[in-house]
Amino acid sequence: MKKTKRRQFLTILGLSSVSLAGLTTNPDKAHAHHTETHFDNQATHRLVYQCNKADFDYLEHLLFSCGEMLRKYGDDIELVITAFGPGLNLLAKNPKRSISNIHQQQVSSLADYGVSFHACGNTMKSMHWQKEDLIKQAKIVPIGVDGIMQLQEQGFSYISL
Repeated sequence: MKKTKRRQFLTILGLSSVSLAGLTTNPDKAHAHHTETHFDNQATHRLVYQCNKADFDYLEHLLFSCGEMLRKYGDDIELVITAFGPGLNLLAKNPKRSISNIHQQQVSSLADYGVSFHACGNTMKSMHWQKEDLIKQAKIVPIGVDGIMQLQEQGFSYISL
């Protein structure tokens, strides 16, 4: 029997060093239908995560937290991860900092479930990166911090780990 996207997502998260022991999932909840933020079909819960480090443990916690929120709220949550500074490496095809394959797989899986990934245009300029340097899931915003502020003004809660 073919694995569902949900099971693939949970399998990839299970590869991380953060233990998933004791977690329960509701297989009917975690299946976001959107691929962009769905402002016209607003979810009850809305979070924007700041990603400004390329440290393994930091990324582990950030991506795990995002996955947990997706598992808990399914289609009733809108999630955005805004990457800037060294955190932009998470969205790079060829990161300049050490980004694990596991984290790259988690980004891909989270994006499949509708999590949006915003890349800071200012950081890209300072690193001399172009759109082609980023993974296809990344959406470039002119200024990452400004994007976070605008999302907060639209009702998003701001999370900085």
